Amino acid sequence: MVNWGILLAILGATVGACFGGIGSAKGVGLVGQAAAGVVTEDPSKFSKILILQLLPGTQGLYSLLVAILVLNKIGFLGGNIAELSVAQGLAFVGACIPGALVQWISAIHQGKVGVSGCGIVAKKPEESGKAITMAALVETYAVLALLITILAVNGIPV
Repeated sequence: MVNWGILLAILGATVGACFGGIGSAKGVGLVGQAAAGVVTEDPSKFSKILILQLLPGTQGLYSLLVAILVLNKIGFLGGNIAELSVAQGLAFVGACIPGALVQWISAIHQGKVGVSGCGIVAKKPEESGKAITMAALVETYAVLALLITILAVNGIPV
């Protein structure tokens, strides 16, 4: 017999991880394209550009963390899978939605800010700290979404 609660909880975890991963891939890719042009002109700027490219990747890690927390909480990782009601499964889906959406969107926007930062580094490498700071500010919302998702997941009784 299918336990729809477990299936829904797993769906929440995997959708959350996928959205964060998609956003991170897009953001990292955007910065990578811009970074390649800068590094082609001046390879010494690689380390400053690399930081800008790494930043949008964190949202994928946050989403992966949430997925692991959910899968661990329902016992999927330990082999002792809990019996969940449909309501509990839906609660896990709901708990994962804020992180999924914010990680997805913030990673893409952080990538766009990183692309602009590549322009700063290309013209004024001594100002790379400002470019990194601007991109890092977008991270604030990814961290807030991670926090609310963790709190929501931990609040679901199993």
